[in-house]
Amino acid sequence: MRVELRRGDQTETVHRVHVAVVDAIGALVARAGDPGLVTFWRSAAKPFQALPIVADGAADRFALTDTELALCCASHSSEPAQVEQVRAFLQKIDCTEADLRCGPHTPLDEHVAKDYQARGVRLTPVYSNCSGKHTGMLALARHHGWPTADYQRLAHPVQQRCLDAVSRWSDVPAAQIGTAVDGCGVVCFALPLRHMALAYARLGNGEGGTGEGAPIVSAMLHHPELIAGERRPCTEMMRAFPGRVIAKVGAEGVYCALLIREGLGVALKVEDGHGPASALAIARTLEDLGLRPQPASLAARPIHNTRGEPVGELRVFGSLER
Repeated sequence: MRVELRRGDQTETVHRVHVAVVDAIGALVARAGDPGLVTFWRSAAKPFQALPIVADGAADRFALTDTELALCCASHSSEPAQVEQVRAFLQKIDCTEADLRCGPHTPLDEHVAKDYQARGVRLTPVYSNCSGKHTGMLALARHHGWPTADYQRLAHPVQQRCLDAVSRWSDVPAAQIGTAVDGCGVVCFALPLRHMALAYARLGNGEGGTGEGAPIVSAMLHHPELIAGERRPCTEMMRAFPGRVIAKVGAEGVYCALLIREGLGVALKVEDGHGPASALAIARTLEDLGLRPQPASLAARPIHNTRGEPVGELRVFGSLER
């Protein structure tokens, strides 16, 4: 599978795609490229970083709602309503924005970014697409009585607990998981695509019937508008198939998905990290697996020049191998 940028009748750029599709017992069901490719999970790991909040009792202690659990898993667009929900979440766990260790950045949706720029909105850490994840980590620290300072560092019990969850659900020993610093400042994890897909497949069946993942799955399914936002691919794909799929983006061309009825986990990496190509590739992958039709906006991405004229397009070629 590949995503090509075609300008006129010429192929200008080729983005190679690697995909693993796995069932809950670890069998490789379909593939493209190298399903064993090791890469950083980035934000597609967020549901598993959120699992300790449920498993350790923090969600019950703070009476976290589906909305708040969804925000823990989100790469939100910094929409005003999303930001206010994170602020309310912080207040519920007796924290403030000053406790967040994520930095501000331009909103992921260009419409929101242009609106804020036009209105002179000052972006602060709560506007980070990862502010919900960070708030969940603060809730975990509060619950255990761990210090909230430096919760983002690998040595902190919060990050060790997240590493443990990633290891458990992916079946990769913690010592074999690569760690580094993510864009938002917390730990990110490197492991094979096949094991990322396994973790997502297990999430769909409560990891052997324990039901531990059920609140996370429910929260994400019920709030696709929080997982990303308006005009964002994750939200569009989940809305197109209500209750059927969870789609979660990660930086540098990573995408993961859970097909609920089929019990399949999907992990995808565009080799050169091209984000728009990864959105088209995951939509084609889900279509190949029976979720069709995908949103028209994810069939191809038009390329325009500075006059707004269409001069080419980005499109997927090839399919999964069974």
